[in-house]
Amino acid sequence: MSILKKQTTLPEPVQGTPVASGELDDLLALMARLRVDCPWDKKQTNHSLIPYAIEEAYELGEAVQSNDDEDIKGELGDVLLQVVFHCQMYEEQGRFGMSDVITTLQEKLIRRHPHVFEAETLEDDTAVKARWDEIKVEEQQARAARGKPKRRLDNTKAGSALMQAQDVQKQASKLGFDWEGVSGAFDKLDEEIAELKAELIDKSKDAAEYDISKANISDIEKELGDCMFALVNVARKLNLDAEAATLTCVHKFKSRFGYIEAQLAAAGKRLEDSDITEMDALWEAAKQHERSS
Repeated sequence: MSILKKQTTLPEPVQGTPVASGELDDLLALMARLRVDCPWDKKQTNHSLIPYAIEEAYELGEAVQSNDDEDIKGELGDVLLQVVFHCQMYEEQGRFGMSDVITTLQEKLIRRHPHVFEAETLEDDTAVKARWDEIKVEEQQARAARGKPKRRLDNTKAGSALMQAQDVQKQASKLGFDWEGVSGAFDKLDEEIAELKAELIDKSKDAAEYDISKANISDIEKELGDCMFALVNVARKLNLDAEAATLTCVHKFKSRFGYIEAQLAAAGKRLEDSDITEMDALWEAAKQHERSS
């Protein structure tokens, strides 16, 4: 039986049809209502929302780059939704709520800006950054005193899974935990792909056949993650950025698929009216088009 860390007061779900008031309390009440009456919202967990939080952060970045006020407002709202959603669920668990999050943030901002709120004087932004780093070290020491010491790889930069994988490998490499050359990284990649295939093989059929229904999904996910981590290692050993390489591939795929869609439209057809044979032929045509452009 779990022991709740503290007593919290859950927001009361809004009744009837709500209105957009611009007030935080009304937003919390709206979220509480969704957790009661929306089937999708009800089944979410803090872990299931992780991909959405990451996605919304990226979309906010794109909106800021676009400089479109409506898009920026919408994406800021989506990021805020993730905060509100998580707070609602943690409050349901009796752990903490929105006011606790806001208080923690306020305390951090005040603590990290002594040059603003105290007598301390800092001349420029370089000095501010240096003092900020000193304060973070003090916070880490306080965290260690609570039994949560900072480990060497805890400095991994936040970001996508590919970015974190490459950075954690880089940090480990600085500590001597690395292959001497790219060949070792390739060998590890081959090993991980073989393990993934072994996890998927349906023993009742030819060894070349795979049936995901015969395997444990959690084990497949772990093996697939190992493959991707190993591939990132290859990229790092080649002095390439795995994130940039993947984004290049995504853009290339979208461009080629757009070519397929355009060619079908020119023929009076929709994607849904085509088949894999026709689309594959157009895919090859798209590649030829790229080479000639």
